[in-house]
Amino acid sequence: MKQTAWAVERDAEGGREVLLLVTLEAEAETPRAPVAVNLVIDRSASMRGAPLAAAVEAARALVERAGPKDYVGLLTFDADAEQVLPVRAMEPGAKAAFLKTLSRLDSGEGTSLHEAVENGAEAVRRVLVPGARPQLLMLTDGEPSVGPTALGEFKVLGQRVHDSGVALHALGLGKHYLPEILEALTGPSGTGFTHVDDAEGLPLAVGALGAELFGEVVADARVYVLPTGFADLRCRHRYPSRVEGDAMSAGLGAVSHAFPRRVLFVGVLEKGDWNLTVTASYTEHGDTRRLSVPVTRLLPDSDEGRFVRAVSAELELVSHEAAAWKALSRRQQDAAERALEGADKGLYKLARLGSAEVPAQRHVDRLADLRRAVERRAAQPSALGVRRAQSEVSRITMSRIGPALPAAVNVGPPPRASLPAVANGGAPPPQAVTLDSGGLLPWKTGGGES
Repeated sequence: MKQTAWAVERDAEGGREVLLLVTLEAEAETPRAPVAVNLVIDRSASMRGAPLAAAVEAARALVERAGPKDYVGLLTFDADAEQVLPVRAMEPGAKAAFLKTLSRLDSGEGTSLHEAVENGAEAVRRVLVPGARPQLLMLTDGEPSVGPTALGEFKVLGQRVHDSGVALHALGLGKHYLPEILEALTGPSGTGFTHVDDAEGLPLAVGALGAELFGEVVADARVYVLPTGFADLRCRHRYPSRVEGDAMSAGLGAVSHAFPRRVLFVGVLEKGDWNLTVTASYTEHGDTRRLSVPVTRLLPDSDEGRFVRAVSAELELVSHEAAAWKALSRRQQDAAERALEGADKGLYKLARLGSAEVPAQRHVDRLADLRRAVERRAAQPSALGVRRAQSEVSRITMSRIGPALPAAVNVGPPPRASLPAVANGGAPPPQAVTLDSGGLLPWKTGGGES
């Protein structure tokens, strides 16, 4: 594991502040952990035809990727949830039986989402695979219609699944699933959820999730920060965070090949002299390790300093974007316009910083969707636009920063939300992370989980 901690001191509205970005990254040569995953596939009526066929093909690709030391199971759900295949080792015979079962799936009626997650997590949790973290990968395209349907019940379920040691990944297809429910389920696991517009995008999205699942090196990663000379310290990402004595910690979850995890802290200085002591812990091959991470102080305008500032700007951008969509859904036009203006400023700031690792360009299409909705005073915002934005907010605030899905090719004129002009005339950069202020956990204001 490679660990870095970069700190940038800068002026802010409330005085001098320090941005601290800690990154955990798997070494390329480190062997991956075995996989223990239960695939949970929605086969309700809305999945009939192309969506279910695409889901089956995506699941087939995951199974083909598994080795004999990997364990994979299959649960399908409509009005009922059924563990069609147990979580078992993918030896040649088991793999052939799995693929044959996939080919026979058909659609039913109803969506028992709560039962599917609950039963799927219990099934994978009961299987002990040394060195493997039990995981759930769920795909759905609709709202729960059977069993519990309230958001609060899914928040409780998501926390319970996490507390049982199971990591939950979710993929939402189309415009009828409820992103708030997927976020509630995946938030405690630190994974965020993935959105796909249509069945054609499923193989690519599931492939990216598969790369993460089949590339995991360490689990239960956590970063601890002990500040000196600070009046306040906050975790900017939406990781489960807590205050531990005089320190703050954030749980980052798993780290996979090509999927490093980052966490940004921001602290307001109380004194001119300050210090940050950083340590990281994680589980690797069943052993828990805890290491000290040296903190490097950077100049704000150095390449690394601009990168740290870009991560902060991206979080800002996405928080405004999320606020704008929320205001639109509540028909609060003035609030939506103010939030859009904040998102535009965030995009401009990101473009000016020019960090190749945090490209502004990847936010342009989503902000174009948002701008069109605000300018049209849409009574009903685009369902796909809302879900794309909420998925990005979810993934960025959980720092899912692995390989991005290829962007769609634009053949028409650039959207109105094209990147703002940059002073030096160069082309601006690409993508952002988000978190609204409600997700910030102040340092020394309580000891509970955020």
